[in-house]
Amino acid sequence: MYLELRNFNITEADWALDGNVLSSIRKLVFIIEQRVPRDEEWDGRDDGAWHWVATDPGNRPIGTARLLPDGQIGRMAVLGEYRGRGIGFALLEAAIQKARTLGMNGVYLNAQTHALGFYERAGFVAEGDEFMEAGIPHYRMRQSLTLPDDDFTRIWRVDPP
Repeated sequence: MYLELRNFNITEADWALDGNVLSSIRKLVFIIEQRVPRDEEWDGRDDGAWHWVATDPGNRPIGTARLLPDGQIGRMAVLGEYRGRGIGFALLEAAIQKARTLGMNGVYLNAQTHALGFYERAGFVAEGDEFMEAGIPHYRMRQSLTLPDDDFTRIWRVDPP
């Protein structure tokens, strides 16, 4: 039996209070590492979004993600030395859970092409053709948060006495 303990924490963040921390992570990953133009990264939509921050055991911020009111998950960034440890998946799960709590029927994101497998393992399905965003190839991906009617009735069916 193999048990892996999480060596990080995910907490919901407040842009008004935590924006500088979240911005620093995004700047390092998107603007510096991936060379995303500043004007494309700072789209003016952060104030109305839900945000999460991942921290290491020393409470150092190491990752972030956001959920927009229309169901778009994005700005997922994990510092390079912390990748491959499940942090991105945990951030994604936090955003999906929030969308469920808010009653959204589904979520979507624009996945960098190299990360398609990551998002597919998390239950997302690619749709349409590859496109360029911020100079990086992407695919639109969606995940439904509702059960088809037949699955719902199968799960919740109560046999009469």
